[in-house]
Amino acid sequence: MYNMQLLRPEILFVSHKHPPGTGGMEKQNYELVEGIAKYTKIHRLVFQKDKESLLMFFWQLNRSILRILKENPNIQIVHFNDGLIAAIALRHKGYQNLKRVVTLHGLDVVFPWPYFQKKILPKFNMYDQIIAVSHATAIEAINRGIAPEKVTVIANGVDHQIAEIPPKSLEELQNRYPSIISKGSFMITLGRPVQRKGFSWLLDQVVREMPNEFQLLMIGPYNAKSSWLEKLLNLLPKRIYQMLTLFLGYPSDEKNIRKLLKDPDIGSKVEHLGKIPFDDLRSFLVHSSSFLMPNIQVPGDMEGFGLVCLEASLAGTLVLASATEGITDAIIDKKNGILVQSGDKEAWKSIMTKVYNNPSEFQDDKKKYQSYSKQHYSWEKMSASYWNVFQNLYTNPTFAHSNNKSTELHVL
Repeated sequence: MYNMQLLRPEILFVSHKHPPGTGGMEKQNYELVEGIAKYTKIHRLVFQKDKESLLMFFWQLNRSILRILKENPNIQIVHFNDGLIAAIALRHKGYQNLKRVVTLHGLDVVFPWPYFQKKILPKFNMYDQIIAVSHATAIEAINRGIAPEKVTVIANGVDHQIAEIPPKSLEELQNRYPSIISKGSFMITLGRPVQRKGFSWLLDQVVREMPNEFQLLMIGPYNAKSSWLEKLLNLLPKRIYQMLTLFLGYPSDEKNIRKLLKDPDIGSKVEHLGKIPFDDLRSFLVHSSSFLMPNIQVPGDMEGFGLVCLEASLAGTLVLASATEGITDAIIDKKNGILVQSGDKEAWKSIMTKVYNNPSEFQDDKKKYQSYSKQHYSWEKMSASYWNVFQNLYTNPTFAHSNNKSTELHVL
């Protein structure tokens, strides 16, 4: 019989994406580390912006890991929380005897740098286990040479408190944002204005043709005027511009959105609120007729999971999302939202018009979809699945080579 302590390997989590930074990866990494801490002793090596530069963090990473391992000799597993930091760690020395696990999120698989695709990504087979946040991410990794038997799919979780916070009333929101809700019902988009989100596509192809009384609220980071960085980036060759904006997470769709909002056929139906407090966001979602996630396919980029869809579903609104990439792991059609063909103008116009004309028809669906999301997605479920992988990897040396002998993905 195994000693129970031996079944609880200490784990070192390494990440450059961690709070106080904000974003989906930061949230996932935080919840993962906190979740695993309930099962075993954990150690953190995370980038701290107020103490060092990111370049210095990466430069000293091998030395920092070895220092922590020396101070904590019971560490048996090292987890890297994205493909960038895993790529840097490929050249590390001194701890190959430990089990090493990588989580892939999407862009860190499809990033369109030929050298990364051909020379670096296939070397991820050196790691003991690859965890993909969605089937789409896993398939992209396997297509690039990562052994299928090393890949496990574990969906991200979602914070259930979103469903428990009492929303502000429409009157309160109207007082704080007097330019909105004057038309009654409204739909919402949320997120950074990057091209794959499909915001400018939605405005140009669908919102333009919606009735005059239609109202869309756009929420998320937004600059109403072009910055010096945007002007500088626009001078670069197209290929370099694409790689640099993807790497930086730069709002590549912002320029198009600004132009479209000046069109009276579009701008009269749209209010861009920029970034707003979370409580206000949650309240807007509760009172909206639907949340829209109109992602389109962009070469060299992808939506790894679609966490914002789950958050909207938990808030209690109707989710209309593109049936593409990792979104289909977050939203199951007619279970916790409605999937719409990506880039299909008529399909999007049809469902949005239906919801706009008869929002009351979807009230029961909203409650049913919210319940499904609460039942099937949580940070606790995600952490339990990771812990299962860590335990199996530690106690069964052949786990990564035996959990899958075909191209069928191992799903937890």
